[in-house]
Formats: sequence, structure tokens, C-alpha cells
Amino acid sequence: MIIATILIALFSLVALLVIHEFGHFILAKKFGIKIEEFGVGYPPRIFGKKFGETVYSLNLIPFGAFVKIYGEEGGIEDYRSFTDKPIWQRFLIIIGGVVSFWLVAAVLLGLVSATWGLPQAVGDEVNSRVKDPKIQIVQVVSGSPAEKAELMVGDILIGFEKIAEFNDFMANRQEGEIVLDIQRDQNVLEKKITPSTSDEYPLGLVLARVALYRYPLHEAAWQGIVVCKNMTVNIVQGWIMGIKSVLGIAQLPSGLKMEFLGPLGIMDLLSQYSKMGVSYFFFLVSYISVAMALTNILPIPALDGGKIVFLLIEALRGKAVNCKIEQNVTAAFFVLLIVFMIFVTFKFDIPRLF
Repeated sequence: MIIATILIALFSLVALLVIHEFGHFILAKKFGIKIEEFGVGYPPRIFGKKFGETVYSLNLIPFGAFVKIYGEEGGIEDYRSFTDKPIWQRFLIIIGGVVSFWLVAAVLLGLVSATWGLPQAVGDEVNSRVKDPKIQIVQVVSGSPAEKAELMVGDILIGFEKIAEFNDFMANRQEGEIVLDIQRDQNVLEKKITPSTSDEYPLGLVLARVALYRYPLHEAAWQGIVVCKNMTVNIVQGWIMGIKSVLGIAQLPSGLKMEFLGPLGIMDLLSQYSKMGVSYFFFLVSYISVAMALTNILPIPALDGGKIVFLLIEALRGKAVNCKIEQNVTAAFFVLLIVFMIFVTFKFDIPRLF
């Protein structure tokens, strides 16, 4: 079972990256550029078959995919090379891979909305479209009994399906310490809390009722787009909040902590969500896809956003950046990204797993 969930998680990540590269591939083909190779995984090559002028390959290192576009590295003057095409076509080819991440997320979210139900906040009222309701912590007040008991945003209160049920529990409790069972990831924890007697909110918690909500088919596609947009905004806001926290400009809200996830961390998260059900798993895959889109469009050489920066420089100068300079800058940043991923793996992923 563990091996199966790991394979599902790995397949999902690779599938996202294959679709991303296909976004580059299909637009390059559209504009008449020669594609030398489309590979799943990274070399060394296990198997390759040439169809037309393109080699389609399966490679040994499974963490990714690639498309080798003729002339992308510069220095080739040919009507079928990447560098020979107008800037606007090259821009669309680059951005096509990024957009594919958003498209995948919107399609998956629409599919989930129409079939299994989309995870979202709902009211206490009875509704035939609502299933698997849970009471989840969405905010922990700073300095509150809940914070002292180390409750966290995202924790699920076990034994309650409606917020009214929890409110009744709190209203009828005896004075003194109470015990709450919570679910955090796949773990069940017992938390002992002494509510405040001088506060309107004795625990210092803000709760939401979260459930799977199924939309009619004619609404589901639009809902997928809306949720994809909301994910994008939330991720950007989270990044801004994290940067402000690092710079000391602002503090993270109580109950939240900043963590990085590397490949192992993402795999572990996908494995956990796969155990929660199809809806939650595809919701996370969609979220990761949106995060990949935003990360990939950052103006960093070795990412698609960096390639767009070089195109903008070319447009402003009227001529391309020297291909050797671009290659060296890209290679240097690629090494830095690899070092950063190794750092994240050892600093965050491995302690999280073990």
C-alpha cells in the first residue's frame, strides 16, 4: 500500500511536468519549429523512438520531463530554429508551458466539482450536495489557550460534524480543563486545554465547517476556474506574507508557520492526501500545479520566467543577448536551484519524514 501511494504521488508529479513540457511542445510545433526530442524523465535514456523528425524518449531519472527545441540555446540561424522566430512567438512558446499548469488545475478542479465534490467551507444546514463534513481550525488567536496547547491552523476536531455541536459542547462543559481529539495530517492527537473564563472566545479558535460540495455539471467548469484563480491569489499572498516575515516587516498569523517543501516533501504530502480520498488528492495536485505555474514564471534564469526576461532585454536592445552569456547565466542559476533544493530536502523534507 505504501509503495502504491508513493508511485501514485510520483506519477502525478511527473504527469504535471510532462503536461508542462507539452505546452512548450505544441506551440513550438504550431509555429513550425523543429522538435528534436520530447523526453519523460531525464537522461540517461532507457528507450527512444523516432516519429517523423522527433525522438520520443523514456529516461532513467524520473523527476521531470523535457522538450529539446531546435535552436533554443541560440547560435543557429535557420527558419525552423527557435531563435529565428519573432519575439512574440517565442514568448508564447515559453509561456505555453506555464499556462498549461493553470489549465490542468482548472480542469481537475472542475472535474472534482462535478463528481466527488470540492473541499470547501459550508454552513451547518443540511444539504444533499454536502458530504464528509469536518470542523477545521482556520485561525488560532495569539496568546490564547489554543496556542498554548499547540493547536494549529488546519487541525480537524474529531467528534463534531457541525459548529453548533461544538458550541453546545463548550456551553455545557464543566469548568477547568477539557480534552480535544484532533486530526493533524494522518495523526490523531489528544490536546488538553484550560479555557479562559474572561474571554468571549474561551479557547481562542476560529472554526469553519469544511466538506465536499458537489456542483451541478453546468456550474462545475466555471467553479474550477474560480477556485484556480483563488488558489493563485492565496499563494501569492502567502509568498508576500512569508517575505514580510523573513524581512521582519510583519509576523505570520498565530497558528501558522513557514515551511519549504522539496520533492520529498511534496511526495509525502501527495501520499497523505491520497489516503484522504480522490477529492482531496486532486485538490492538492491542482494546488501544486498552480504553485508550479507561479514558481516557473518567476524572473529567475533557468526558469521560464528567466527566459522571458532575456526576451524582454532583446526587445529593448533590438538584438539578442549573446548566447554564451545567456547559457552561462542560466547554468549558474540552475546549479543554485539544485543546491537550494538539496538544502530544502535536508533542512525541511527529511526532518518532516523522519
